[in-house]
Amino acid sequence: MSVDEDEQESRKSRVGPVPQGEPEFRPYHHPAAGWGAAKSVTRFMAREGALPVDGPRAIMKMNHENTGFDCPGCAWPDDTKGLHLDICENGIKHVTWEMTRKRVGREFFAAHSVTELAGWTDYDLENEGRLTEPMVYDPVSDHYVPITWKDAFELVGRTLRELDDPNRAAFYTSGRLGNEATFLYQLMARELGTNNLPDCSNMCHEASGRAMQASLGTGKGTVDLKDWESADALFIFGVNAASNAPRMLTALAEAYHRGARIVHVNPLVEAAATRTIIPHDFKDMATFHSTRTSTLNLQPRIGGDMALIRGMSKAILDQSATDPKALDQEFIERHTAGFDAYRAVCEATSWEEIETQSGLSRDDVLKAARVYGEADRSIISWCLGLTQHEHGVDTVREIVNLLLLRGNLGREGAGPSPVRGHSNVQGNRTCGIDHRPTEAFLDRLAEVCAIDPPRAHGLDTVGAIKAMNDGDVTVFVGMGGNFALAAPDTPYTFAALEKCELTVQVSTKLNRSHIVHGRRALILPCLGRTEKDHQRKGVQSTSVEDSMSMVHLSVGMKRPASSHLLSEPAIIAGMARAALPDSSTPWEWYVEDYDRIRDTMAKALDGFEDFNRRVRLPLGFRIKQPARELVFLTPSGKAEFSTAPLPDVVPEPGMLALGTMRSHDQWNTTIYSDNDRYRGIKNLRTLVFMNRADMRERGIADMSPVDITSTAKDGSHRHLNGYLAVPYDIPRGCAAGYMPEMNVLCALVDYSTQSDQPIMKHVKVTVEPSTVVSGPTA
Repeated sequence: MSVDEDEQESRKSRVGPVPQGEPEFRPYHHPAAGWGAAKSVTRFMAREGALPVDGPRAIMKMNHENTGFDCPGCAWPDDTKGLHLDICENGIKHVTWEMTRKRVGREFFAAHSVTELAGWTDYDLENEGRLTEPMVYDPVSDHYVPITWKDAFELVGRTLRELDDPNRAAFYTSGRLGNEATFLYQLMARELGTNNLPDCSNMCHEASGRAMQASLGTGKGTVDLKDWESADALFIFGVNAASNAPRMLTALAEAYHRGARIVHVNPLVEAAATRTIIPHDFKDMATFHSTRTSTLNLQPRIGGDMALIRGMSKAILDQSATDPKALDQEFIERHTAGFDAYRAVCEATSWEEIETQSGLSRDDVLKAARVYGEADRSIISWCLGLTQHEHGVDTVREIVNLLLLRGNLGREGAGPSPVRGHSNVQGNRTCGIDHRPTEAFLDRLAEVCAIDPPRAHGLDTVGAIKAMNDGDVTVFVGMGGNFALAAPDTPYTFAALEKCELTVQVSTKLNRSHIVHGRRALILPCLGRTEKDHQRKGVQSTSVEDSMSMVHLSVGMKRPASSHLLSEPAIIAGMARAALPDSSTPWEWYVEDYDRIRDTMAKALDGFEDFNRRVRLPLGFRIKQPARELVFLTPSGKAEFSTAPLPDVVPEPGMLALGTMRSHDQWNTTIYSDNDRYRGIKNLRTLVFMNRADMRERGIADMSPVDITSTAKDGSHRHLNGYLAVPYDIPRGCAAGYMPEMNVLCALVDYSTQSDQPIMKHVKVTVEPSTVVSGPTA
């Protein structure tokens, strides 16, 4: 692709493709999924050349138990009843994007310097196709040049061996990494001597894990799909399901059909909170018959969810004064600790405070409380809309408080259900990617793998970025993902990576993290989830864990994009052997047959006993959840109520609370187009959604350019200029826009003191009519 100066200029500071038309905003009134999804998928597959063979074949293999590959998109569980089209629009796009016939080899890198590629959009980088061979950065020519796998591993190994402290290296994990590779990766890091294992969970659901661990003694939800099928009430907090977990639409439609109540809580009324046509329901597709997916929509202010939940608890407790059935008193007495203190906190919280902090009326809060109080079995589900806040841990613990009041735990159709956003992010943590490992985990790892793992806590994502900037971490290894764009405070993160002595990116496609690199840099191309993994003992399978703790196998279906690609376990083993030449760990032997890795995991990981047999059962197996059996691994041995005060989330005068989010035509940092169909947006990503009254107050016209300034905890400011203001149904005092563009506004110092997560859903900003041209500044 040749790029003239004008086109190069138009690409700068842009993530999505260069728009092909004028920006448009036209509210979307059609059902989620249905024909809109079908048409979008058909167009996308045609554009990518996947219609004749690969696309339809992938659709028939994706998410099929034990014979297909697991969708590399979200972590929603697979259907348990043999559904042959357990797929969604974004899953098909994700797979098609991976299966592209375009290739990025040595000829491409010879034609384009890194300086030139730095001016390309992120869409254009990924759109060039699949990486085909290992490459190393040549600073003299400013080009990536070919390197053999042997020499690449030696470069990594030599650099790691020469470190004066193993904690000068950080090993990042993306949620797409399978369980077997995950186990080897953490084993390599710990045998080297570090717990510096930052991962994408540090930016998304860290708060969920810490909250549930404190309340229930488990870092995971307790429900499964069967529970979703039998719940009387479903509460969906902070989830844009139609885009981020589209297969949830099936569960919502089925719930509505059986008469369950469905409450969506979100500052924006998203498409999944209206109605849907499920694409695999051919009758509904043929008759254009849609099904409601909500019986009540509530729009709290950004950050106001905890106040709403506290209000619901207060209402239930008030009701218990005259209705003995309002509380499950027997459950509370037998299985919980701290109830009296929580009751006192609720009684002391005034309705005025609840209304102010939630942004909802008392009547609206009571509507939600009635739904909860009238249901025998309730599930509360949530995603990043609750966790990416300063008070994310307190909010998730408040969810558990509400569930405990009516005994909604340890029985069918009830419990907490976090929605994980990436296909194996939960499996990563289960299999050892944790910068704060427990002593019990390390003791068992030491015994089984005959290593002496470090005991000191390592660095998470925020800590690793700061350490790279300070010069304390000089080697960064990224196992999948696009760290440079996914992380907060984009210029600061870029500078951190560029200060490294060596950056290593294990990837399937070209992305920003290859362009923003250390003094030395490697691109190591790996197999995709859809591809056959040939090893010495035959074609291998990998396992993944979904949001509801089900572990199952994934088997690729097609020929690899290049004969030079290696699997992730093989790449990890190659780096490990080069870095640890005298290691007694049988790295090469493990890679020959992944069953051998699983046999070791069965000994080292709780819940993976008899791994190889159980993972080959129909649908795989579910990791045991003690809290589901009312066994609580907490200090009290019971589920523990929490008593945190409500946070003050009301913006200061003149300020707005801004939340970052994905568009519909996007998966994490991968952008498929500049459209966001469900929100009515076309040809535009550089926007900010605002309440019309807030726009009027600031003299901002519809679709006019604005300047956005964020203020961090330390008083520093960050700016985005020339974004277009879109009037939207969002509470006053709130605004929203797309990541990763708006990550520029999220200062690294703005992380939660509870979870250490970047605060990306509650950024303090001012928005004013624009005075300068588009682009980020610091």
